[in-house]
Amino acid sequence: MFQQQKDWETRENAFAAFSMGPLTDFWRQREEAEFTGVDDIPVHFVRFHAEKNDRVIVVCPGRIESYVKYAELAYDLFHSGFDVLIIDHRGQGRSGRMLSDPHRGHVDNFNDYVDDLTAFWQQEVLPGPWRKRYILAHSMGGAIATLFLQRHPNQCDAIALCAPMFGIVMRFPDWMVRHILDWAEGHPRIREGYAMGTGRWRALPFGMNALTHSRQRYRRNLRFYADEPRLRVGGPTYHWVREGILAGEQVLAGAGDDATPTLLIQAEEEQVVDNRMHDRFCELRAAAGHPVEGGKPLVIKGAYHEILFEKDEMRSVALNAIVEFFDKHNSSSGNRFA
Repeated sequence: MFQQQKDWETRENAFAAFSMGPLTDFWRQREEAEFTGVDDIPVHFVRFHAEKNDRVIVVCPGRIESYVKYAELAYDLFHSGFDVLIIDHRGQGRSGRMLSDPHRGHVDNFNDYVDDLTAFWQQEVLPGPWRKRYILAHSMGGAIATLFLQRHPNQCDAIALCAPMFGIVMRFPDWMVRHILDWAEGHPRIREGYAMGTGRWRALPFGMNALTHSRQRYRRNLRFYADEPRLRVGGPTYHWVREGILAGEQVLAGAGDDATPTLLIQAEEEQVVDNRMHDRFCELRAAAGHPVEGGKPLVIKGAYHEILFEKDEMRSVALNAIVEFFDKHNSSSGNRFA
């Protein structure tokens, strides 16, 4: 395992060989399945399982992402001794869409994501053979998973949040954004249309992206969309933005309600989610007597939003912290669905 983690620091040196060799072989071992989510939307997920593993990590991706993108992360977690389950949230990845234009990032109610995760947990995670259950959530997935734990305490043994979406970076003043979103709610065609400045999915050149400094991982992720066009999701609808803002407010309002051990990892060069809300979340948790690991966010120096897809020197810091954090919460205790 030690050698495996050393590889995290140097993988980009021979990334193509790794991707076409060990990673491709690993991906062939996957088990794909689905369950029925809210309003009969099919929700897909992938599973990596070994008989010797008695711990599982449930991965909750961010907006527009599919579990297909998370193959490398699954490889690293699996070879660190964990089973891995990754969900494709409704409206993205291989899961069902709510609108006729599959590129529009949309959800009727943010709670639908949470209800889907709850059903997934009850049907696939709780009945499993594992002694320990953890969650690793990125961006939008961080908001979903945090709300899930606030509503259903004592579900998992620890959660690691990477750049969680507790607030969204906006280009306009808050009062103006809210006014536009409230107005759009009364006009269905606009409400379900692309939010201002966004549109259908398109491939941006690496130099224009603000998600990762890793050219190899960025190119690999674009290839997924080229190979499987149905994975593509473009900009969010006005309604999704409104739901996302409200979800962040709900997270902060309930920050003290859940005592699950929590690691919050923050990107220093964040341009997507609002890092100030991470700091506020940590303050609220501490005030409630449930401080996050280290009492504050673990800041990954120089990192953009997609910390788990960053260059080796940044990604490995985050990944080592996550595995060490889960290892720290490995003593025996039982969880029961509340």
